[in-house]
Amino acid sequence: MKRHISLTVFAAALALSGAASAQDFVQSGTSERLPQTDGEAIYNAICSGCHMPDGAGAIGAGAYPALAGNANLEAADYPIYLIINGQKAMPPLGSYLDDAQIASVVNYIRHNLGNNFEGETDAAYVAQSR
Repeated sequence: MKRHISLTVFAAALALSGAASAQDFVQSGTSERLPQTDGEAIYNAICSGCHMPDGAGAIGAGAYPALAGNANLEAADYPIYLIINGQKAMPPLGSYLDDAQIASVVNYIRHNLGNNFEGETDAAYVAQSR
């Protein structure tokens, strides 16, 4: 009986809390777009919850890869594609971030979090990737 009550309480709490996502964050404001334009601010607002503030990644309800020291980020095309289209547990964010915001967060993760890859990307390059 205790187990049944505990599971019921857990299920109710889970249902009430809902799954946190970038969509929930963005749509809780007055715009369907994320207001931040700085790459670090965007990362902290929607990426760090899964990939962690230091980019170390996490394993829990899903597997969230480390961005810190991630060789896949050497080419800007890879994170641009994932941010726009999503993959596995990562939701597609292309409709919530404009091209300049995507370029900004891609530059942030490629030049911070233990990464020091060469080159910058810009909004025009992101637009070609859509």
